[in-house]
Amino acid sequence: MTTTIIGFPRIGHHRELKFATEHYWKNKINQEELQQIAYEIRKNNWQAQKDAGIDLIPVGDFSFFDGVLDTANILNIIPSRYKDLHLSELDEYFAQARGYQNGSETVKALPMKKWFNTNYHYIVPEFSKETNVKLVGNKLFNEINEALEQGVNAKAVVIGPYTLLKLSRFIEDTKPQDYVEALVEAYKQIIDRLSQKGVKWLQIDEPALSFDVDSVEKQLFDDLYDGILAEKRSTKILLQNYFGDIRDIYNDVISKNFDGIGLDFIEGKYNNELLKQNGFPDDKILFAGVVNGKNIWRNHYENTINFLNQLNTKAPVVLNSSTSLLHVPYTAEDETKLPGDVKKHLAFALQKLDEIKELDNIYHNEADGKIALTKNDNLFQSVKHPVNPVVHHRIASLSQADYTRLPERSEREKIQKKEFNLPVLPTTTIGSFPQTKDVRQNRSKLRKGEITREQYDKFNEDKIVRILRKQEEIGLDVLVHGEYERNDMVEYFGEKLDGFVFTQNGWVQSYGTRGVKPPIIWGDISRTAPITVKASVFAKNHTDKLIKGMLTGPVTIFNWSFPREDVSPKESVTQIALALQDEVLDLEKHDIKIIQIDEPALRENLPLRKSNWYSEYLDWAVPAFRLVHSKVQASTQIHTHMCYSEFGDIIKAIDALDADVILFEASRADFTLIDQLVAANFQTEVGPGVYDIHSPRIPSEKEVEDLIKQLVHKLPIDKIWINPDCGLKTRTEEESFKSLQNIVDATKKVRSEINKPNSVI
Repeated sequence: MTTTIIGFPRIGHHRELKFATEHYWKNKINQEELQQIAYEIRKNNWQAQKDAGIDLIPVGDFSFFDGVLDTANILNIIPSRYKDLHLSELDEYFAQARGYQNGSETVKALPMKKWFNTNYHYIVPEFSKETNVKLVGNKLFNEINEALEQGVNAKAVVIGPYTLLKLSRFIEDTKPQDYVEALVEAYKQIIDRLSQKGVKWLQIDEPALSFDVDSVEKQLFDDLYDGILAEKRSTKILLQNYFGDIRDIYNDVISKNFDGIGLDFIEGKYNNELLKQNGFPDDKILFAGVVNGKNIWRNHYENTINFLNQLNTKAPVVLNSSTSLLHVPYTAEDETKLPGDVKKHLAFALQKLDEIKELDNIYHNEADGKIALTKNDNLFQSVKHPVNPVVHHRIASLSQADYTRLPERSEREKIQKKEFNLPVLPTTTIGSFPQTKDVRQNRSKLRKGEITREQYDKFNEDKIVRILRKQEEIGLDVLVHGEYERNDMVEYFGEKLDGFVFTQNGWVQSYGTRGVKPPIIWGDISRTAPITVKASVFAKNHTDKLIKGMLTGPVTIFNWSFPREDVSPKESVTQIALALQDEVLDLEKHDIKIIQIDEPALRENLPLRKSNWYSEYLDWAVPAFRLVHSKVQASTQIHTHMCYSEFGDIIKAIDALDADVILFEASRADFTLIDQLVAANFQTEVGPGVYDIHSPRIPSEKEVEDLIKQLVHKLPIDKIWINPDCGLKTRTEEESFKSLQNIVDATKKVRSEINKPNSVI
């Protein structure tokens, strides 16, 4: 055994799982048909790994929605409000992920947050006094049975108890330590059942060890694993870490009775220093994460082999991916339209399997390895990224003044309130409206050459007029044009900027059935023509209400793209910021008075260790955002939007973005963000979302009214905006229109109560 991976993309080669699951939700197929499609995906994934020569194949990494939710469910960590719905096991699972609504019976979804420093999202488990942790689910064991029947050398995979506790929400005065004993027993039962089935390895994923680990957390880790590892079974235990290094707990980990330890040597470069300083036990197996699981560039074999040869260990080494491959697309072979000089440098999931095998052959001096090494060396001699001297000159000419907007925000706020004369608690939506079937068909027809650009634009313009009328009818105060011309909030901008290339089928799971197709940064980035101006101006000319210009911010465009590895993130983000600055000034010149620059991914690449937050990220990410809008007039109002991350601990950095209004995701997290804003004396106007758009359920007017009243009780009323959590692209029009109407009606009701005598507000 010398090769493995941490996990594999589970959406299917052609996103079969997405389409099947959505058909199931719409009652177009039954549960048996959905399960059969899922089985075929798993079987194909395992076969692909076998064909590539991977020795130890992960089983249990497949999920209908999210792996953390899977682990919570097999451990009976299911709040009673979902059990009380009396649904099937699968429908109960989906209710936790998406919410549930059937007539008057309605239950909100569990919160959803970003998975460490990626664009993947996980469902947050909930622990309460009623939580009774025990092994109840059979998903893992059923999939193990399938794999064994197909002759797969299976490595069972499960989220570890430490990470599960660190990522969960605790209510009713409960705390992680309350569940240690039950979790130890449950994980011991998992190991026992796997041993009975003859499974050789269990991979326990503990990425949370890449965070800072203090003495209390170290004790929690010790209590969990001293119990779990107290008795040896036939199934060997692999502790698998990724997304960073384990400096705070390395010596503790290597002293425990693990059979293998998986370390990330891509993002966790300091792990190599830990080995140099402390060694690595000869009686354990080192699973070395040397093939990047989060980026799509070919591995430079010579560098990787040199790295492996200098590792300070005599222990056996298994070559591994640095993370699960769910963060990269399925295969580059499907990309028939990419330039050849780009495609040859790409490695998606299938290609990374081949890379691991080829590296293994080189590492062990196999004959095939020498051929692969020579071919790889020649490849890296041919990298030619396009260079734009104008871009480099602009960056070299930047000064501190280019990052500073004047006058100060408090003065701008007075100017803008006088300019816009909006009512108290102004209502708006985030940006996109549902991408209905006819919208997707219109884009497809243009791509296939079945319609002209003029016909395509006319269709979208009709859609814009229709959605403007609908927003006016609903009663929103600040309108959006609906973004019908946009396929994706990052891909759309990347297509309009020099320096990016695009895939046909490079889909990556973001959450549940939602996939994204990240652009690839290949050269220097610049804007050669207006991007959003035409649609924004058209919308402005067809309504008397205020229209927002809509842009994706520089940090999000970078974080949701596959970046170059030969250029610093700061350099790439600054290039994007300058391109967007040109767009912002163009919008302002065309009398667009409110411009929203979305940064939902601001927190995404935040280093996992707090000591590195500013020096390695925020010190350049925050100024890049300011660079985009620093030159606009005081009367132009800059909005931004952020979602599905924990923002409380970077509130001051967010305030330093110097936006005029920040719209946050908040509804799934029970408005916990509001108290954090108050505690930080947050100065920016805010719009905490009152409608969870990632769930199909429609919030009632009363539900929204209660949320607005919470805001009014805690925040200055003249700094509050009312809006959904995120854009409405993935919802139906019926869900969107009804929800927005309830939001506006609830807002009007609260407004009417504000100045009443003896009002509770």
